[in-house]
Amino acid sequence: GGAVIASNHCSYLDPPVMAGCSSRRIVHFMARDTLLSNPVARWFFPRVGVIPLDRTKGDLGALKKAIATLKDGKVIGLFPEGTRSPDGQMHEAKGGIGFLIAKGNVPVVPLYISGTFAAFPKGAKKMKPSKIVARLGRPITPEEILAAMPEKGAYEAVGALIMSRIRELAEESTG
Repeated sequence: GGAVIASNHCSYLDPPVMAGCSSRRIVHFMARDTLLSNPVARWFFPRVGVIPLDRTKGDLGALKKAIATLKDGKVIGLFPEGTRSPDGQMHEAKGGIGFLIAKGNVPVVPLYISGTFAAFPKGAKKMKPSKIVARLGRPITPEEILAAMPEKGAYEAVGALIMSRIRELAEESTG
């Protein structure tokens, strides 16, 4: 069935690391539409299941396509923070993530990725050698997600739950 893999986001290396964690399933990603600004990306990304998202507005079309992808039994890879971290630290989830996860009604697998910021941080021109580790957590059930919302429509609480589970994995990795 459908599932979401949700991870922290520090580098352009994070999507291939996430995809490598799911060896038996294709991971479809939501990505900002500006990444499709050149002809090669415009040709390639749709062929590998990337769902373009206009971050300048609430892109309901992209959210509907993502929910349909989940209902079709596919896996979507998400970065709840919405963009790469400029400092390598985790930040809060964007609002639309909670909506998508709640409406998708599928398990969410938290993933913590370390080492990608050291290897290829935001703004870097070239990669540096770094040990990269990906740690998958226990899936969060749809029931747990609904229970996290103090009231109907409190989607921020869903994003906060997901980020807290990713932070727990980070603490386990360093502890």
